[in-house]
Amino acid sequence: MTAVLRILLRRVALLVPLMLGIVLFVFLVMRFSDVDPASAFFQGANPTPQQLHDFREEHGLLDPLPVRYADFVAALLHGDLGTSALTRAPVIDQVTTALPLTLQLTFLGLGIAVVLSLVGGVTAAIYRDRLPDQIIRVVSLTGVAAPGFWLALLMIQYLAVDLGWFPTGGYINPADSVTGWLRTMTLPALALSLPVAAQLTRIVRTAVVEELDKDYVRTAIGSGLPPRVVVGRNVLRNALINPLTVLGLRVGYLLGGAVVIETIFSLPGMGKLMIDAVKNGDPAVVQGVVLTTAAGFVVVNLVIDVLYLLVNPRLRDATT
Repeated sequence: MTAVLRILLRRVALLVPLMLGIVLFVFLVMRFSDVDPASAFFQGANPTPQQLHDFREEHGLLDPLPVRYADFVAALLHGDLGTSALTRAPVIDQVTTALPLTLQLTFLGLGIAVVLSLVGGVTAAIYRDRLPDQIIRVVSLTGVAAPGFWLALLMIQYLAVDLGWFPTGGYINPADSVTGWLRTMTLPALALSLPVAAQLTRIVRTAVVEELDKDYVRTAIGSGLPPRVVVGRNVLRNALINPLTVLGLRVGYLLGGAVVIETIFSLPGMGKLMIDAVKNGDPAVVQGVVLTTAAGFVVVNLVIDVLYLLVNPRLRDATT
């Protein structure tokens, strides 16, 4: 068994209590909220008190809280996220329908953020304290201060309404048209990714500058190696350790930011599903979306941990 595999199994084992804690937190928040599942199920039907009581008894809502939590965890282990009070359909069906779009938006935004931050951060570090560095620092500082929803509204106004380059909203499945999919996803992905790209650019710049000041870089360049080879082979590999750690946290921001962005661009993803569920008083759907998003965040951070170990062999050797 390799060192990476042992560490990976150790990380997975730690995820079990973490996920149980997340499930407990969501369970308690939903149970102590003002939303009554029985009233939500009968909304608009004027149920009698007896009907409400029978519903609560049938669905275990009158059981002690520890029993309800145990039943809740058991249902989750069987892939049961509950039943929508509005559509009477299993929540898992709605989640599996909306999740692919949110993943497309999140990872497209992540890809844009990574490319922009690498190009901007490395360029700023190489041209440190010169004009390109100053321009990139001003732009990145502006991007950090600009919220995603504000950028989305600006893009809709200027790029969609005024110039007509992109649609103002809607979604086209890539199976139907790749070009149409790109046109509908470009503006949402940009609005979602630019604040993250701005933050990562500053972090990448700082990390690369620190590496460029180290002795091994001057020795390698002095021995005749082209600077681009030294930067590409050595500097970037060592400098990306810290940005990778921050990237895992930023994925959580992207998943959370998708809620607002999907609503602005009328994308039928997890964000719009949750907003509609909140407006319509559908607690099971809200609960299912939150749990799925939290699980996705945990899995992504596990992947980031593995990448961190692969990039940093010294940490891998120290952990074994």
